[in-house]
Amino acid sequence: MSASTTSGLPFLKGHGTQNDFVIIPDPDGVLDLGADAVAALCDRRAGIGGDGLLRVVRSAADPAAAALAGQAEWFMDYRNSDGSIAEMCGNGVRVFARYLVDAGLVKPGPLAVATRAGVRQVVVQDDGSVTVDMGRAVLPGPDSIVVTVGDRQWPALNVNMGNPHAVAFVADLAHAGKLYEAPEVSPAGAYPEGVNVEFVVDRGPRHVAMRVHERGSGETRSCGTGACAVAVAAARRDGIDPALTGESATYTVDLPGGRLVITEHPDGRIEMTGPAEIVASGTLAL
Repeated sequence: MSASTTSGLPFLKGHGTQNDFVIIPDPDGVLDLGADAVAALCDRRAGIGGDGLLRVVRSAADPAAAALAGQAEWFMDYRNSDGSIAEMCGNGVRVFARYLVDAGLVKPGPLAVATRAGVRQVVVQDDGSVTVDMGRAVLPGPDSIVVTVGDRQWPALNVNMGNPHAVAFVADLAHAGKLYEAPEVSPAGAYPEGVNVEFVVDRGPRHVAMRVHERGSGETRSCGTGACAVAVAAARRDGIDPALTGESATYTVDLPGGRLVITEHPDGRIEMTGPAEIVASGTLAL
């Protein structure tokens, strides 16, 4: 962290379906948050605690997003709880947008947010829910992905939502185990930068439930990009492809922390709607 933060670091705490984040306002991009600092802030015993960290910075002030400044004023610099950098976080985008509105930096309604996976269009509703255009899913293959937990194995679908996912349909969510550590995914080298692994069961027509191990964070209460990947995987398993039918497909996805509604449109765009809350603010004594 820079010397300018020695008197204390302002922060907020927020969550989307109980996927929780430390929020660090840094509009002018003056903070240097290394991996160790992020991990310390996200530590649930010695820090603030969170599944990840959202640094709020103007796109023009950060080299990682400067090229997007003409499309989106604000950049969501997202880090996993271990300090590693991630391309996108669906729940994080909703919380990020909620912070911008609550802080008076933008007005409710539509806004654009820059991420490492590109610009995301967001709508902050009056009822507190937030809808995010999550972009398009890519199913890059290979078709031989296998997820292993203990003595159980499942085929999985490789879905990329700006970050990588392996989606496995299981008979019982308990079969995923404790998820303290990353499940084994093969073939080796399929995900050179790691992967989020989703375990999915059916709850009803176009209604599923899931658990997830997020790379760099372990099991989390919710994962927005994971819910999108799950909805796409469930649709393809059910023989549904909006690009072919010309009709949007909506799936309800239950997570340990709440419920998200995912809609895939014929043009490939995926929209995610769910809650976002800011629950606390303060200053961290350094």
